[in-house]
Amino acid sequence: MNKNEIIKAIAERAQLTQKEVATVVDGFFSIATEVLQKGGEVSVAGFGKFVVKQRAARESINPRTKAVVKVPASKAVAFKPAKAIKDAVNA
Repeated sequence: MNKNEIIKAIAERAQLTQKEVATVVDGFFSIATEVLQKGGEVSVAGFGKFVVKQRAARESINPRTKAVVKVPASKAVAFKPAKAIKDAVNA
């Protein structure tokens, strides 16, 4: 399911226009991005939590050339699903 499909589904269930729902969805994504950029976390009760994790610098091997490559430290966004989501998926 992509963003447009989510907007359409919410609009149908909430009896709102797709434009109104798109404004809310875009607002949520914008705010969530800002919070994550600052190193915070975004928690949605009953759904899960988005957090920023630090990845340490490391060395890797290029499988084609067998050369050692240094991979710099970076940040990555991770998602931790809520128990209700885990249970629903495994039901």
